[in-house]
Amino acid sequence: MSSPIDDAMKTQFETDGFLVLRQFLPADEFEQLTKNLERYLREVVPTLPDAHAYYQDRTRPETLSQLQKMDVDPYFKAYPSNRHWLEAAEALLGEAVEAQTAEWFNKPPGTEHPTPPHQDNFYWKLDPPQAISMWLALDHVDEENGCLHYVRGSHRVPLRPHGPTSVIGFSLGVSDYGPADAAQEVPIRMAPNDLAIHHGDLIHRAGPNRSATRSRRAFAMNVNGASARADEAALAEYRASMQAHYKRQGLTV
Repeated sequence: MSSPIDDAMKTQFETDGFLVLRQFLPADEFEQLTKNLERYLREVVPTLPDAHAYYQDRTRPETLSQLQKMDVDPYFKAYPSNRHWLEAAEALLGEAVEAQTAEWFNKPPGTEHPTPPHQDNFYWKLDPPQAISMWLALDHVDEENGCLHYVRGSHRVPLRPHGPTSVIGFSLGVSDYGPADAAQEVPIRMAPNDLAIHHGDLIHRAGPNRSATRSRRAFAMNVNGASARADEAALAEYRASMQAHYKRQGLTV
């Protein structure tokens, strides 16, 4: 495969744990993706169970904040084979890769909906942690409307302890996050079609959307390297905790 990743980018990713690729997709492909997202939101989302579509307030459709398991739709079932995403992931991980199902995230205007500090691989339970998250901005993103904050280099130490949070879609967050972590944070300002890539062990968070008019939407996929293997016992325990979390919040799965 060819790749947009050069040696300097790979070194930066290995050191910092993240990388941003500006204007990632060809313009026509980005337009096709956004049109299919609009269709999915309009036609498919109203049919989904709670565990696939998270709302801050389910009685208000405009508060939709996260979509998972988008492979119920043919377009998004096929999307993980998109060569642009796979080529970038393979270059960074240095091995064959497999993309997981697509996800969609939103912070609607004027919503107090921070994303707690967390490490994706605490949920995935992969060893070795040969996995990345790829996050494509659909809006202009900055500190006002809840951009990502990455803790530079935090992927190079063992996973941190996580504890329960009250945030829908992020049941667990880093429980000992402190000033030393905050001092290493890098805000990731993005334009539509910019792609942020981060290592599965990297600590990251996002603030609330304090803009009165701007959404903060993103389309994302997680990608695993061929060598990554899930700890099945730990994964089963986590899934059981998630089921309990859904029930406590009165959600259907």
